[in-house]
Amino acid sequence: MHSFQLLCSLLLCNALVVAAQRKLQKVPEQEEENVTRIRMPQTLSRGWGDEIEWVQTYEEALAISRNSKKPVMVIHHLEECPYSQALKKAFVSSPEIQKMAQEDFIMLNLVHSSTDDNLAPDGHYVPRILFVDPSMTVRADLTGKYKNRMYAYEPEDIANLIENMRRAKTLLHTEL
Repeated sequence: MHSFQLLCSLLLCNALVVAAQRKLQKVPEQEEENVTRIRMPQTLSRGWGDEIEWVQTYEEALAISRNSKKPVMVIHHLEECPYSQALKKAFVSSPEIQKMAQEDFIMLNLVHSSTDDNLAPDGHYVPRILFVDPSMTVRADLTGKYKNRMYAYEPEDIANLIENMRRAKTLLHTEL
């Protein structure tokens, strides 16, 4: 009998938590004019820009890129990596990067290693950023400044990343 009561108590607590979460996400209609809506962060952004529309998979990114003729920007990172965290902070702090990412790219960030070797042309280090054009070609011409980690960027490399984003927007003639 004791375990039945415990189970009922747990189910009741769970129902209360779910109800509270739903209530927090809703603003009553009469208060809507006076209250600024709190936008729930997009989980796919993982802190790289909640205003950016992120896709879930590389395959999804390629399909959307083909149809929209926009390049894909793939960010490989790890949540606990201090280098990834530093680059993320610089990425989010740049209005120009955020604007281009929102308007001109299909955005994907991965916290796991991809099985596609094209996404790790020189290794599986993090952070690394690659650009893939709509013809599904990894842009090997758009690299960072490091010879041993060609697709790595650090916070002080933001100007280089911005320039590579601009160049990635220019489609190759083979894509037309």
